[in-house]
Amino acid sequence: MDPIVPELICSALLYASEEMGIAVRNSAYSPNIKERLDHSCALFDARGRLIAQAEHIPVHLGSLPWGLKRTLEEIERRSSLEPRQMWVVNDPYISGTHLNDVTVIRPIFIRDRLVGFAANKAHHTDVGGSVPGSISATARDLFAEGVVIPPSLLVEDDAILPSAVDWLASNSRTPAARAGDLRAQVAGNFTGERRVHECIDRYGLKTFEAAIERILDASEQRMRAKLSALGEGVFSCTDYLEDQDGAPNIVLKVSIRLKGGTAHFDYSGTSAQVDTPLNAVFGVTLSGVHYALRAVTDWTIPMNDGCFRPVSVHAPEGSLLNPRRPAPVGGGNVETSMRNADLILQALAKVAPERIPACSGGTMSNVMLGGLTTSGESWAFYETNGCGMGAHPAGDGPSGIHCHMTNTLNTPIEAIERYYPLRVTRYELADQTGGAGRHRGGDGLIRALQLTEGTARCSLLSDRHRIGPPGAFGGEAGSCGEHHLTHDRSHSVLPAKTTVELAPGDCVTIQTPGGGGYGAPAAN
Repeated sequence: MDPIVPELICSALLYASEEMGIAVRNSAYSPNIKERLDHSCALFDARGRLIAQAEHIPVHLGSLPWGLKRTLEEIERRSSLEPRQMWVVNDPYISGTHLNDVTVIRPIFIRDRLVGFAANKAHHTDVGGSVPGSISATARDLFAEGVVIPPSLLVEDDAILPSAVDWLASNSRTPAARAGDLRAQVAGNFTGERRVHECIDRYGLKTFEAAIERILDASEQRMRAKLSALGEGVFSCTDYLEDQDGAPNIVLKVSIRLKGGTAHFDYSGTSAQVDTPLNAVFGVTLSGVHYALRAVTDWTIPMNDGCFRPVSVHAPEGSLLNPRRPAPVGGGNVETSMRNADLILQALAKVAPERIPACSGGTMSNVMLGGLTTSGESWAFYETNGCGMGAHPAGDGPSGIHCHMTNTLNTPIEAIERYYPLRVTRYELADQTGGAGRHRGGDGLIRALQLTEGTARCSLLSDRHRIGPPGAFGGEAGSCGEHHLTHDRSHSVLPAKTTVELAPGDCVTIQTPGGGGYGAPAAN
């Protein structure tokens, strides 16, 4: 085979996955997907191996291969894959993240022969459950977090099944947006399938499949070489999440063994699963591993199944990072995943300090709002908020950005005030919240949302309100996050994890943590 051909096919598939994301974004109804880009797309071969992914959201993408294989196992156990179908699933213990992330899968056939899959995952703002936005800070089991959808037919004979759409929409506080976003995901998969067909038509199926093998092998070889270059040894780190009462009592512990171009991650010593939604299903844990390794080794290596081959992960069953069903997991996908990334990077900093920044803000600072307008219309709003990123060996950390596992955007003020009974009264960087150092950590941000009419509930799910993000090599920690409620001109402090009722005029203010500093501050 001409060695140029695998490179051409690799590039074509990478852009096909990016184009899938454009189709989802352009077709979506909700600001969370259309404006914040809270969705991810990927392509797989007939064996369910990842062959290309867009540069979307790490926590989605790292869990998609794990989730796809488990979904296919469930489908094969109960039914069969046929041409012109699509399947939908959001069960976290199958699909790999949390209930809000709805996965849609399209088997791709050529003349009745399965040749691959197009898949995408999108965060639906509300899928039912005990609170608007569906990510409750106090849920005690999975069923309090929303509707659970096992692998189910969504499209048959290339026609969307209304009953499948109704199943999700009727369990949401925002049914029209759910139906529209689900159709947008269908459009994304049709786009991916079309591009795979074009690639096979151009090069032939035999050449296409042979090129995939070369692409995966090349990524494996490059990943092994980069792991070998890091050196050998065992490198460990321990960190702590804050529990429901704000105490840093939940242990995260990893031990990484680098040897002969391989990496083994062992999470023994991590806390047992908890009865609050900070548990992270194993797919989320894997996503942190693959994100951190990609960041530390070489981001130019095409991300595919070949990158996974030198890597193994052990998280004890029943632990925070591999819970047993039906433990609640809504916050594990957002909060625990962020801290897992920092945990791994802190451990790897012991072997590659010149490549790794100080800790980021360490939280997605989730805000879920929803209720009824004065006319009785139901609404729901969700966003994560940027924080300060840790400073690095070559410079200061960026301020007010979505770090590590969340590669999304903040919702534009114009979209918030157009679609929701909310007014943004403050939106600015939180000055001097980054940790001091030879290079300063990035600053967090301040976002204040005021309810303008009707009634609403606000759920907040954050971390780093007690212990600021650590600095590196003598750098100081970033400032902690803060939440405040303004009611009748009186101000009160809110916990990091809470749900509160709002009346018109009430204002919730979120201040996110700054990043850690790098290197000792210069003497005055």
